[in-house]
Amino acid sequence: EIQLVESGGGLVQAGGSLTLSCAASGFPFSASTMSWIRQTPGKKYEWLSSIESDGRITVAAAVKGRFIIARNNAESTLSLQLNGLKTEDTSIYYCREDTRSGMRGQGTQVTVST
Repeated sequence: EIQLVESGGGLVQAGGSLTLSCAASGFPFSASTMSWIRQTPGKKYEWLSSIESDGRITVAAAVKGRFIIARNNAESTLSLQLNGLKTEDTSIYYCREDTRSGMRGQGTQVTVST
C-alpha cells in the first residue's frame, strides 16, 4: 500500500522559510518521479515541482528561485524548501507519487502572515 505522509507545515511570516517533508512507503521510492503540489483557495491543484528518479528537477515558474525540491532515496523522503514566502503561498501542500499511482498524501498546511 502506497503511503505518503507530509509534515513541516505551519505559520510563518512573509519572507520567512519552511521545509516540508514527505515520508514515503509501499513502493520503490527511488524509481519514482515525485512531485509537490498545492491546493488553491478555489480547490484546484497547482503543480510546483518534480524530481525524477535520476534527480532531474523541474520547477513551476511561479515558484522558481524560491522553492527547492530534493529527495533522499536512502530514507524514502521527499522535501520542499520554501523560501521568501508570500501570503499567496498560503495553501495545503501535498507530495505526489507520479510514476505508479498519482496518489498524494493528506497534505500539510502552510500559512503565511503579513
